[in-house]
Amino acid sequence: MRVYIPATVSMLRTFVDSGELTPIGGTAFALTPALRESYAAGDTEELEYAAMLDAARASLRLLAGDEKAEPRRAVVAVDMDDVTLRPDLDYSVVKVVGSATMKDVASVHLDTAEAEDDVRAAADVVDAADLGDPDAEFTLGSAEDHELAWYAPQELPFVLELM
Repeated sequence: MRVYIPATVSMLRTFVDSGELTPIGGTAFALTPALRESYAAGDTEELEYAAMLDAARASLRLLAGDEKAEPRRAVVAVDMDDVTLRPDLDYSVVKVVGSATMKDVASVHLDTAEAEDDVRAAADVVDAADLGDPDAEFTLGSAEDHELAWYAPQELPFVLELM
């Protein structure tokens, strides 16, 4: 199953160095039956994009409170077999067992430098936005307006080197 693992730049650097990426708490996101049912329309590609955006929002939570973290959302798209659906947590949430290796990676998605200010602000208010604060939702929306850049797995070391 294609899963989207929320990450940080620091986690990506560790992944490149160690060759393994372990999702925090085993949490990832995917196109699940519950996610498909929650949309009135949409093809597989559109719904997978929705799952990736859920992972990008989770990436903000990983950045929250860490002022030393590079303020860029990161998502790693991986093909994994041992996946458990968790619709009790949210439509696209899944739990995975173990670590992903570079050979499992389909793509890496990362904010560009232009998004950094908006991402830093959004990381500070992501929980308030989830609780319905309209100002926080606006701030979160500003970060989510930035499209994540797409990279092939073999490009990741070079992208990180250039940061």
